[in-house]
Amino acid sequence: MTTASAPTVSDLVDTDRYPLSSPGSAGWRAAVSRARRELGARGCCVLPGFVRPSLVDALRAECASVAPSAHYDVESVNVYNTAPDPSLPEGHPVRTTMERGNAFVARDRLAPDLIVSRLYTDPQVQGFLAACFDVAELHELADPLAGLCLNVLTPGREHPWHFDTNEFAVSLLADAPDAGGRFEYCPDIRSAESERFEDVAGVLAGRRPELVRHVEVRPGALQLFRGRYALHRVTAVEGTTDRHSVIFAYSRRPDVIGSVERTRQLFGRVLPEHLAAEGRAVRVRADALLD
Repeated sequence: MTTASAPTVSDLVDTDRYPLSSPGSAGWRAAVSRARRELGARGCCVLPGFVRPSLVDALRAECASVAPSAHYDVESVNVYNTAPDPSLPEGHPVRTTMERGNAFVARDRLAPDLIVSRLYTDPQVQGFLAACFDVAELHELADPLAGLCLNVLTPGREHPWHFDTNEFAVSLLADAPDAGGRFEYCPDIRSAESERFEDVAGVLAGRRPELVRHVEVRPGALQLFRGRYALHRVTAVEGTTDRHSVIFAYSRRPDVIGSVERTRQLFGRVLPEHLAAEGRAVRVRADALLD
């Protein structure tokens, strides 16, 4: 896909279902209302067929072409991505560790003419998503590595239970595995005022299955999710096909950049922008919760 022949967002998105260029139209209001309803009731919303069906194979091929540049680092983590605290009792979620085996392709490895890059930076997409989340506006992260990245799960690997730093997340499934790789979550298991460690520990131990929900997502679908207060995971991938999911990270505030520690954990490197911003950058979190 060359810049000279670059498609518009209307060429990329099924605008019959999601009329991004017509804010306030009946179709736009219906799509936004459905998203708000599902986010309010379930904490998660899937917009099937967001990318035009004719482009799903191109989406899959583009992500497969950059997947080899992912940073792989299998490590032991807890749901908060913090250091375990041995002073806490056994079974406490801060002490409960799992193996994280997913990998990330950073934003600077994703060319601006890729389908996912065009979608992430498009003002019409951002305006539509802001309306779905019922916020005034969304900002791309200022982070040169995060914001837009490809999450790669190879067969046998999983993204274990965790919380997001950002209040909400948007992801686009590019390729689904033969089996497994299911998105599971526990909506509002914690709040801005309370970690609710007992409930989190119950899910981790398998004692609270009634708190766990799941959604089915197919390639080309956009998923909207409130991940700050929902414990969530992607189960182990089975078969021979990788799971590729593109993460669109936005913030209510501009100029958000990741910490040096977290950036190095996810991407295996940091850039001068991270070092310069450390200690003074605008952070995503707006509460005192862990992570």
